[in-house]
Amino acid sequence: MNNKFDALKDDDSGDHDQNEENSTPKDGEKEKTERDKSQSSSKRKAVVPGPAEHPLQYNYTFWYSRRTPGRPTSSQSYEQNIKQIGTFASVEQFWRFYSHMVRPGDLTGHSDFHLFKEGIKPMWEDDANKNGGKWIIRLRKGLASRCWENLILAMLGEQFMVGEEICGAVVSVRFQEDIISIWNKTASDQATTARIRDTLRRVLNLPPNTIMEYKTHTDSIKDNSSFRNTKITL
Repeated sequence: MNNKFDALKDDDSGDHDQNEENSTPKDGEKEKTERDKSQSSSKRKAVVPGPAEHPLQYNYTFWYSRRTPGRPTSSQSYEQNIKQIGTFASVEQFWRFYSHMVRPGDLTGHSDFHLFKEGIKPMWEDDANKNGGKWIIRLRKGLASRCWENLILAMLGEQFMVGEEICGAVVSVRFQEDIISIWNKTASDQATTARIRDTLRRVLNLPPNTIMEYKTHTDSIKDNSSFRNTKITL
């Protein structure tokens, strides 16, 4: 799968310019900024549940990213690499997106799906994320699709019971392992992070000896890494 929108099985969302990456930085950056501004203003129409649909407590946005391993990433290059798939406001709209998406276990290379509340970018520096952190669970190959589905259904169904603390979730497909994580707003709130950890264990049906790691986004920014130098919890 070479297309950068290979996250979608049969179609893409139509918002993307396939030639974006081919423009030279000097020629393309200004033009791209202007285009992004006009796109974002044109995409501001509120997403609402359809008639007789089941509304979610929050609207959520699916994102997809893929990069070449070993190539250093800055927050700017990372932001350019994450592609918005679409936003939904109801259970029915979620399933319409999800049914067209490749399952994480079928992705190749160094790919990530992100599902975040609308208005929150899946970046450490985002205002909603900057004081937060994430729980990380490393999975052996073959488990990512089931665990990702269970995690996002629990998140959409408000099973974590921590108010507005949940920002979003990520599944990261890597060569040796797959990793799922859930991001919350306040890393220093130990009662909240403990409740999220315990809910994760339950909704993913994890064995008691599963290693869970927590990492603050401040630490991620310091070492420019999502998954290194984490605090391990059993």
